[in-house]
Amino acid sequence: MNYIDTHTHIYLSEFDEDRAACIARATAAGISHFYMPAVDASTHQKMLETESSFPSCLAMMGVHPCSVKMDFEKELQVAETYLRERKFIAVGEIGLDFYWDKTFMREQYHAFHYQIKLALELDYPIVIHSRNATDECIEVVQQYPALRGVFHCFSGSIDQAKKIIATGFYLGIGGVATFKNAGLDKVVAGTGLKNIVLETDAPYLAPVPHRGKRNEPVYTVLVAEKIAALLQISVEEVALTTTANAKNLFSQ
Repeated sequence: MNYIDTHTHIYLSEFDEDRAACIARATAAGISHFYMPAVDASTHQKMLETESSFPSCLAMMGVHPCSVKMDFEKELQVAETYLRERKFIAVGEIGLDFYWDKTFMREQYHAFHYQIKLALELDYPIVIHSRNATDECIEVVQQYPALRGVFHCFSGSIDQAKKIIATGFYLGIGGVATFKNAGLDKVVAGTGLKNIVLETDAPYLAPVPHRGKRNEPVYTVLVAEKIAALLQISVEEVALTTTANAKNLFSQ
C-alpha cells in the first residue's frame, strides 16, 4: 500500500536525533512521500536541508499565522522570495489562529490574503491552519473561487466540513480522528473519502495509542486504519483514494 503524509514537520528539532530512522520506518510501512509545511524564517533552512537530504520529503513555503507578529511583513518578504526563486509543492501552512492570542488578528488576515494571492499567481494549492478560526478561514476561502487547497488538521463540525468541500477544498485528517469524543467520526462518515487526505502533523497530535507522545509519519497508517473502520471499508481503499487525492491536489 502507498500512503502520503501530507503534513509533517519532520525537519524540526524533535527529530534531530533520529530523522533518518523515522523516515525509514515510515517508508517501510508504505508512506511514499512526506509533505513539509513551512513555519517561518527560523526554520526554513532546516526544512530545505531536510528536503535536500531526503528525496521523499517535499517542502512548502509560507508564514504560519502564529508567526505573524510585528515583523510579519519581513516574514512575508522572505517567503515570497523563496516562492519566486524555486519550486515548492504548496503555499503553507498559512491561515488564522485565534487560540493563543488575538493581538495580531488584523495582521493575520492581511498575511492570509497576501499569501493566497501569491498562491493564485504562482498556481499553487494552499495548506490552511485554522485553529479556533475555521469559520473565518472558510469565509476567506469563499472569496477566491479559483483557489484550491486543504484545511489541515480538520477537527470541525459536519456543517463546516460540507462548506469546505463545497469550495473544492480537501479535509486533512490526522491523529485527532482517533481521539475519543473528537467528533470526527461523524465528519468522516458524513463526507466519505472523496475529499480527504491523510496527515500526521508530526511531531504533534499523535494518534491513539501514542497520544501525548511524539508523533511520527509512520502513524499515517493508524489514521488510515481508523478511517477504514469508521467507513467499514478496507485500508487498501483508504490508501488508494487518499493518495490519489493528495497527488491530485499537490500535482505530484
